[in-house]
Parts: sequence; C-alpha cells; structure tokens
Amino acid sequence: MNLVLRLAWRNLWRHSRRTWLTTGAMVFSNTLLVFMIALQFGAYSLMIDNTLQAFTGHMQVQAPGYLDDEKMRQTVADVRPLAAELRAELSTDAVAARAVGFALVSSEDRSYGVAVFGVEPEHERNVSTLPSLVTEGQFLADPFAEEIVIGQALARNLRVSVGSELTLLGSGLDGSFAAAVVTVAGIFESGMAAADRNVAEMPLGTFQEVFFMDGAGHQVVINAPAIGEVPELQARAEAAIAATRPDLVVHDWDALEPGLKQAIQADISSAFFMYAILVILVAFSVLNTQLMSVLERTKEFGIVMSLGVTPKRLGRMVMLETTLMGALGMFLGVAI
Repeated sequence: MNLVLRLAWRNLWRHSRRTWLTTGAMVFSNTLLVFMIALQFGAYSLMIDNTLQAFTGHMQVQAPGYLDDEKMRQTVADVRPLAAELRAELSTDAVAARAVGFALVSSEDRSYGVAVFGVEPEHERNVSTLPSLVTEGQFLADPFAEEIVIGQALARNLRVSVGSELTLLGSGLDGSFAAAVVTVAGIFESGMAAADRNVAEMPLGTFQEVFFMDGAGHQVVINAPAIGEVPELQARAEAAIAATRPDLVVHDWDALEPGLKQAIQADISSAFFMYAILVILVAFSVLNTQLMSVLERTKEFGIVMSLGVTPKRLGRMVMLETTLMGALGMFLGVAI
C-alpha cells in the first residue's frame, strides 16, 4: 500500500498544471460552500434574534392552553411577583411580566380595535426592542400612570399625537365593562406594519386596574443571552416554577413562533439543493479530468501490467490519485 501511495502521489505531479486546475475547482467549491453556509446560518441567527427580541422573547411562562386560545381568562396569577422570583432564580434582568387585552381605542375623530399590552416599564426594555423604537415622546415610566404608547400607523389613523387623549373601551377579566381615558406618552415605529397599526402598550399596574385583573397577567417573557442558551435557561425556568406554580407552562420560541422555524427550514431545503448542484458540477469536472488522465496513460498502464501489476492494484492507484487530489482541495478550501 505504501508503494501504491507513493506512485499515486508522484503521478499527480507529473502534470502539475492539470492537477492544480482540478484542485483549484475543488478549492473554490469548498470555499464557496463554507462561506455561504456560514453566512446563511449567521443570517438565521440574526433573523431569529431580531424577530424574537422585537416582542415575543425567547420563551414565555403562560397558563396551559393560552398559547392556542389566547383567552383573557387564562391568566397567570400574581404575575409581577412571579416575574421578580424568576429574575432572582435565573440571575437575569431579562424577565418581564405582561398582560394582554383587546379594546376599542377612540380619539375625537376615529375608533380602532387594537391589542393592548400591559407591561412593566422598568423591565420591558430588557426583553423587547420596542421601547427603543419610540420616535416621538417617550416610553412609559410610571407603572401606574394613565398613559399609553401606540404605533405610528395607529397614531396616523386616529389622527393623534403625543399628549392627545384616547378612550379605551373593552371587557374586563370578570366580564364587566372596562373603560379608561389615557394620554399618548409616545409613538413608536417598529417597521412591522401589523404592530405599528394594531399594538398599544400601557403600564401593567394601570392595565390591571382597568381590566380588573386583580394582580394577574398572561405572560412572563424571558430572554436568553444567546439563542443557543435557550434550552438550558428554559430547563432552569421550568425547575424554578415547578415547586410553587405547577399549573404553569414554559414555551420556547419554537412553540411561540412556529412559522419562523418553518420558514428557516424551507429556506435551508432550497439552499442545500443548490449546494448539491454545485457539488455535482464540480464532481463531474473532476471525473472528466480523471477520465482524460486515464485515457492518456493507456500505454503506461500496459507497461506496468506487463511488469506484473494486477488490474486491481492499478485501479486502486487511480482511485487513490483522485482521493489525494480531493483531500488536497478539501483541506485548502476549508483553510481558506
């Protein structure tokens, strides 16, 4: 085998130009593949982080069934103390309580139905980028202030600005009539049309009073330092609530945003199909070069076979030449 290996390596450099051209094709292919796959998965990580940090968070603590139905009565009792406990147990500030309701928001001229989120002003910045996207006015500061932050499209539709008053009309947790007059503290522009048109945020304390929540909420949002740390943090969060709040569940981003993972999987499938085509094209190029090499060496093969080299050993040598050239192209491509 050592002799066959030496012969195969020597034969490669008898036509160094052809060897380098063939190896160069493999180097280019490997370099392109590594670069494109790394770029693609880096883009996925960025897309996931941007999508989740905008509002959803990496995981949420909810009541069982709330993810499917999102009914107001499926609540998390004492949501703010629970969020405080999780911040202490998980040793992170990226935890915030929320409550969600739907209301008719009215200005002097128009009315629109929106999703109203009650948030903890002091902690919402740690789990969402929305507070940093306020372009007019300011984000909420007082947890019990009668203020609201709305999207730019909603402000335009309602024909209001910072300082304007809005009337909220909705249904409370107990089925009673929920109403309040709040002041527009800020206007955000998220770049997401649905959020800018249909989402409003108000302090959690005010929300609980208006919607008669009695200290309850619907979500405790938790963000991990990186997407790869979500499983470990989720396990710690589940362990933290298991003893005191076994009636609650923890959903990760995959369950919260199933469409996001499906979109990534569809894109991966199409991308790897194109990568496979590239590999096949390069493989045929190498095959063509090796076929030419074999046909040009017919006389040489006849001579070595007359000296006692078996067809099996001769075939092994040709395959070893191709393998050595492929290995050289792979290592150079990966290194580059």
